[in-house]
Amino acid sequence: MPIRALKDHVVSQIAAGEVIERPASVIKELVENALDAGATSVTIEVEGGGRNLMRISDNGSGIRMSEVELAFARHATSKLESADDLFSIATLGFRGEALASISSVSRLSCVSRHRDEEMGTQIKMDGGTVVQRRSIGAPAGTVISVENLFFNVPARLKFLKSDSAERSHISRIVSRYAMAYPAVRFRLQHDNRTVFQTTGSGNLQDVLVAVYNADTAKQMLPIKQEDERVEQATTKVSGFISAPSLNRGNNREITFFVNGRWVQDRKLQAAVTQAYHTMLMVQRYPYVVLLIDVPADEVDVNVHPTKAEVRFRYSDRVFSAINRALRRTLVEAAPVPEFVEPRGWSTGENRPITTPSTWERKTPPPQTTDALDWGLNLPSTPPVAPPPTATGIGLGTPTQTEMAGVADVPTQEELKTDDVPLLRVIGQIGASYIVAEGPDGLYLVDQHAAHERILYEAFMAEHAVTKIASQGLLQPAAVEVPVDAVSLLSDNLEVLNGIGFEVEPFGGSTFLVRSMPAVLGKMNPEKALRVVIEDFECDETPFQDEFEAKIIARVCKRASVKAGQVLSREEQKEMIRQLEQCDSPRTCPHGRPTMIHLSVDLLEKQFQRK
Repeated sequence: MPIRALKDHVVSQIAAGEVIERPASVIKELVENALDAGATSVTIEVEGGGRNLMRISDNGSGIRMSEVELAFARHATSKLESADDLFSIATLGFRGEALASISSVSRLSCVSRHRDEEMGTQIKMDGGTVVQRRSIGAPAGTVISVENLFFNVPARLKFLKSDSAERSHISRIVSRYAMAYPAVRFRLQHDNRTVFQTTGSGNLQDVLVAVYNADTAKQMLPIKQEDERVEQATTKVSGFISAPSLNRGNNREITFFVNGRWVQDRKLQAAVTQAYHTMLMVQRYPYVVLLIDVPADEVDVNVHPTKAEVRFRYSDRVFSAINRALRRTLVEAAPVPEFVEPRGWSTGENRPITTPSTWERKTPPPQTTDALDWGLNLPSTPPVAPPPTATGIGLGTPTQTEMAGVADVPTQEELKTDDVPLLRVIGQIGASYIVAEGPDGLYLVDQHAAHERILYEAFMAEHAVTKIASQGLLQPAAVEVPVDAVSLLSDNLEVLNGIGFEVEPFGGSTFLVRSMPAVLGKMNPEKALRVVIEDFECDETPFQDEFEAKIIARVCKRASVKAGQVLSREEQKEMIRQLEQCDSPRTCPHGRPTMIHLSVDLLEKQFQRK
């Protein structure tokens, strides 16, 4: 084919593909324009996850009547005059591509009046072409409506996610800019329902209450300012971070703003991780909202079309400032964790499950008052061990006669991978591991991983046979969820109810938990729901294929016995018995081993008998 210049509309669609990836990209660009225009109030209305309609209204300075059409031309901007300005950008927008890209892949309507003019202007565009322009009475500011996004780019439209996923992305964008600009009043509506709103008070902590909830915001610590010796440093760090006791399973709530711009930077993430080093467990992450102010000429924002990445001239200086500010705050301001009275398995969120009827032992429940009721039918008298079998189901304290027959039990090497040999409980070490004797040596059982496997298979057994039994709460638990999780949770309540939860909206970002899966006993409803949210908020297609099993595994992980909990001898025995009856007793649902084996041969070598 001969070389030729592309047509203007093709060039516009190519550029739009770089800037506009999904509906949230449109919201981001238009919100940034509103903030650059000095708006103190921004309203975002969304229908159909952004496919059908997105309308952004602001009370900023507006667009002059003579410049309305020019604003939608490619590379037209009021932010730059020369190439030198690229090295000292102080605004959120500067490329002059956003409005042109949005209009080229949608049907767009704009109504704007400059605050110095008496009349406003309305312009309508279809695929980047102006179809109508007229004068109109309007308040100062701008209202841009974007309809039928990607109507002329079906390939891009096909790759959009579900409405709930797109709404979640939009909510996340709006909530992040609300954090960066607490003095601006934001309001977000999804399908005519307000899901997020801030007061514009200028207090960042008020925004944190709206984004998360009052309890989470209360536990956030304001960044301690630098002392007088380094007060003249060019890099300023402010914001809020969570105490080590407040953490989550992913890093989605670590948020950075550089000169008011929401950015994603691995080196900044590393600075936060290093600041929390030795204060958080592995694979746990804090809540962080950092506002980083650096001179405009020391940061390059002209790196990526979406402006989500930046480069610092003195990156080590920024890294050091963040690390120092966070560490100082954690050392000086982090509260001493409150003492919680140690509890047995019978209370709190760690209460083990009541196993399905097919697993229940046929002995009567204990009659003594000092036994721990952890959901298993412990006998009041020592059980009589059944004869050893090839599968090793059922355990007790073997008698001398029974131990004499151990030779008839298959050795560890002869057992299938998923089998557990006959074990005799010896005791517990480190309040974390159960020590048991088997036919071919010593077995150390991780009580947390083992109980996790027991809970998971009990849960899945119910789920496979019939609807999982629910247990109603005496009083419904009100749970506030992050604003960007509201849509995902709302759209999947039916499926969530199918695995034993009964959850319903209660207005705004609050949900009522009325019932819990009976198999989870008395696990804290709020923590159980948050585990579910954390799991599917990183997944674009929640509750598909084996996603229910994934959620169940995460919930069981939180509900299972933790390392450090002292178990009675009967509890240790019962855990081993139930582990024997699992289909896959060797690993927990996440693949971690439940036990390790020290053979007699290995022990004899260690004691130099061989």
